[in-house]
Amino acid sequence: MKKNLKLFFALLMTAFYIVSCSDSDDDTNTIDDPSNYTLSGEISTDTTLDASKIYTISGRVFITDGATLTIPAGTILKGAGGTGTNASFLCVARGGKLNAVGTASNPIIMTSVADDIQPGSAFGSNLDVDQRGLWGGLLVLGKAPSSFKGDVSEYQIEGIPADDTRGLYGGTNAADNSGTMKYISIRHGGALIGQDNEINGLTLGGVGTGTVIDNIEVVGNVDDGIEFFGGTVNASNLLVWGQGDDGLDIDQAYAGTVDNAVVIAEAVSDHGMEIDGPEGSAKGKFTLKNITLIGSSTASDGEYNDNRKGATGTIDGLYAYGFQIDKDFELDADADSKTYTDGDLVMKNFEIVVPDGDSLTGGKIFDDKSSTPNANYEDAKTIGGVVFAKAVSKGAQTVGADMSKFNWTMAKNSGKF
Repeated sequence: MKKNLKLFFALLMTAFYIVSCSDSDDDTNTIDDPSNYTLSGEISTDTTLDASKIYTISGRVFITDGATLTIPAGTILKGAGGTGTNASFLCVARGGKLNAVGTASNPIIMTSVADDIQPGSAFGSNLDVDQRGLWGGLLVLGKAPSSFKGDVSEYQIEGIPADDTRGLYGGTNAADNSGTMKYISIRHGGALIGQDNEINGLTLGGVGTGTVIDNIEVVGNVDDGIEFFGGTVNASNLLVWGQGDDGLDIDQAYAGTVDNAVVIAEAVSDHGMEIDGPEGSAKGKFTLKNITLIGSSTASDGEYNDNRKGATGTIDGLYAYGFQIDKDFELDADADSKTYTDGDLVMKNFEIVVPDGDSLTGGKIFDDKSSTPNANYEDAKTIGGVVFAKAVSKGAQTVGADMSKFNWTMAKNSGKF
């Protein structure tokens, strides 16, 4: 009898195992161990998560070359605490892919283990925008062209220790594909990994046009909200709220298009946007269009935009309000004044709610810091003398981001717009 019972239970468990795994392809791992929902080390084979579970990102987690991590809509991932070599982050290494596709009603949430959010909800109740640096963030590294010092072909990404070669990015494939990322909210990140070196909310290094970046929110990050290190990827519907440094940051001749983006500053925030030019001989021009910058009345820095190191590209359709007097759109040095004068840095269709006592002319809001300031720029005019910025009342704008695209976000739920 005992032998028969053992056989019965063995067959029962076998049947259970077959049923629970039958939906998975042979090349795909489904993490469904009920005792351990932790991501750690390397994800080196195709892996699919389960939206009914909460996953802990423990330490440095890399999706390696040839592997795809699939994250279904509604999944919650929580980064463990730690700094330096113990910082937790999720990184798509070159050749890896992240397919993380949420929806407006069921977004994917990447947050801290301190967050009390539970499956089935898009918001927790115990953390707000002022809780920063509780884990790392999301990094995506690709093989697309970038402009590096010394014209080297690859570079180590900011936020990953220099001795970890999985942090390399760059290459020659402009159409490189690192996956699809939609409706993701990244919260409370920016862990410190070294002196003055924190992880961005979303880092995009050498990411190519085959990658889809759409409907991404970054909330309460210590460093930048979203930073583009070269690459060609296009991104749409981006929102950054309460970053400690810059909202949108562009470096190393990023040559893609950002369409429909919002930066909402808080007291700790620096620039709404910081745009740097190429570091090597390779050139690239960005396009930023349909942008809204919302300033802070208490930020000690809190500038609109800083253009540096020979920035090249176009900003078209920008609306800004809520900034303090004496904050500016700055041409940082001679190299930036030159790119503006040469027509390689273009600004058009700006509408600004001008603070009392401030002015769109005379070098107040548009400030050229070079040794020979461009008078047209300081009067909000193109190199041809056409006015590119006008004053508007709050709510009367005709340019800027379509805010309805962000109704799913934590920022909207918190009443920030």
